[in-house]
Amino acid sequence: MALPVWADDKARIAYLGIEGDPFYEPQPFYTGLSLKDIHRPIEGARLAFRDARVLGRALGVEFNLEEVLAPPGDAAAALETLRSQHPLAILLDLPSDQMQAVLEASAETDLFINIRDPANYWREAGCAPGLLHTVPSHAMLSDALAQHLRAQGWDEVLLLHGPTQGDTERADAVRKSAAKFGLEIVDDRAFELTNDPRRRDRSNMLLLTGGVRHDVIWLIDEQGDFGRYLPFATHDARPVVGSEGLTPMAWHWTFERYGAPQLNQRFRRITDRDMSSEDWAGWAAVRAIMDAASAVRGTDPVAVKAALRSDKLAIDLYKGVRGNFRDWDGQLRQPILLATHNAVIAVAPVEGFEHQFDTLDTLGPDRSESKCSR
Repeated sequence: MALPVWADDKARIAYLGIEGDPFYEPQPFYTGLSLKDIHRPIEGARLAFRDARVLGRALGVEFNLEEVLAPPGDAAAALETLRSQHPLAILLDLPSDQMQAVLEASAETDLFINIRDPANYWREAGCAPGLLHTVPSHAMLSDALAQHLRAQGWDEVLLLHGPTQGDTERADAVRKSAAKFGLEIVDDRAFELTNDPRRRDRSNMLLLTGGVRHDVIWLIDEQGDFGRYLPFATHDARPVVGSEGLTPMAWHWTFERYGAPQLNQRFRRITDRDMSSEDWAGWAAVRAIMDAASAVRGTDPVAVKAALRSDKLAIDLYKGVRGNFRDWDGQLRQPILLATHNAVIAVAPVEGFEHQFDTLDTLGPDRSESKCSR
């Protein structure tokens, strides 16, 4: 693996991913369809660097984004070389096992920003002193949707979830959000995409959605091959939310307020595609570092890292409020967009849900609820 050599007069930010990462490979089903093609969040980070050229000139420094794709299973070894170059921060776009290896190999001076993994684990038992997150957690996403359902008076929820580990984690977040915001899960049903007639009760839409009174169906389907058939095929005429229908996300290409159209247009010009939540997480990570550098009027690593962790940091998220990182779990405070495939319907925190310090802390575990012991 050839790693870059930096000039001494540059402020450095590194991106660490995995070469040939299967997470970003198309996932075709038996029909040849690829339903969820995901792009690396590095393109969002590149856009933030383009936007930051004015800041670089004002500070008299050249910001440099170094992109490293480590061989599979070798992310921790790449970290050793990256650390010797003293980057302001390292953006982590890694599968969970490699992220764990990097954190175990980390030093006290390392600062990482997770731009990929929404698992609650990294904000709870797996949290680390030098780890921040711009990607929202499963808990934040489910809390946002639960707030909307409660505000709409859709209090009785039928939960449908798939068989994968990701489905299990998301479903657990839904159960906690329902309890937190006073929703009732009237039934909790597992589905399975199968042609086995003995298990048709786990794949038949009418059977899965009938026999119980409910206001809304909350679907958890990581792979997406089952859930796409659910809307308009339910036993009763009920809305579908979660993995289909109304979906909570960090970003959406149709958001029309707070400068979002301009950000979307800039991204589209350089990539020829729409900006996704993953892209936004990469963009927000670099934007946070740039705002921290602006706050301290320089690029001293110690000062920038302190500014990033400060509750006085105010990052323009293009979502109507400024954000910063929670000191208890490293999560970026941010609104969550609730969107269909082609429109943003609502933004959480939803009006009426209050907090004694910051309404953004109604999304995800609050300080008193946090299981992070970093």
